[in-house]
Amino acid sequence: MKITTPELAMQKNTLDLYYKPDLRRNIVNNSLTLLSALFSIVAITPLVLVLGYVIIKGASKISIDLFTQLPPAVGLDGGGIGNAILGTVIVTSIAAMIAIPFGVGGGIYLAEYAREGSFSKFIRFGTNVLAGVPSIITGVFVYDIIVSSKLLFGSSYSAIAGGMALSILMLPTVIKTTDEGLKLVPDNLRKGSLGVGASKFVTITRITLPMAFTPIATGIVLSIARAAGETAPLIFTAGFSQFWPTAGNLLSGQIATLSVLIFNFSQEPYEVQRELAWAASFILVVFIFTINIFSRWLGRFTSK
Repeated sequence: MKITTPELAMQKNTLDLYYKPDLRRNIVNNSLTLLSALFSIVAITPLVLVLGYVIIKGASKISIDLFTQLPPAVGLDGGGIGNAILGTVIVTSIAAMIAIPFGVGGGIYLAEYAREGSFSKFIRFGTNVLAGVPSIITGVFVYDIIVSSKLLFGSSYSAIAGGMALSILMLPTVIKTTDEGLKLVPDNLRKGSLGVGASKFVTITRITLPMAFTPIATGIVLSIARAAGETAPLIFTAGFSQFWPTAGNLLSGQIATLSVLIFNFSQEPYEVQRELAWAASFILVVFIFTINIFSRWLGRFTSK
């Protein structure tokens, strides 16, 4: 008769807990882990290749003249893309000034005033559809309504038209992030504020909006990053200019942007223009990358 002591039984149970790589479940687990890692590498490879190629082709062209001078005439050397950099900032700022108030206001309405109504469901559905509409359709729409009719300032292509086209692309992101951010605020805070006599307006401005600041700000920053990199809407609305924007035609005249400059110069047969296109690509990628990093930092900073 075999006698086992409690110590031997405990030792046997401990040995059973050791990792055994030859077991079928462990083999399957390791295989699937390697397969998932391979898929992740394949998914990230295009990003690494694109960024690497843009850095190699464009970073070497960075200089002070690139930021301070105008594009050269066709066939001439030198010059820069300062007007396109400034134009991108102007058009994106116009889009942000239009989209942020309306987007945040729409998100507040959905989250605070019409949570489960049929109208709010229609708005959410429309927002999701608008987020999936190709950007070129937005450009054609603004072109037909504003540019071709010369509705604003009596001019056709203009910075304000480009900003309005980009604001349409920003709206869904701002509305959805505001809506979802406000939903994360506990209802007890709202009830407590209303219980002590605060109005709905005071509750929203003093309680719910500050609590949802992080997701709202992150959504706004990401929507700006998307708008800054769009090309198709600006081709139909903002046009392109070889000159600096002036105070007289800052909103009503054609304006250069980085994305349209890349589109135009990449098709030129001259090496100077193609090099400027690569430099503009590098600057645009750095700009969008910086905005995304800032949004991540903003989320972590405000959550502390």
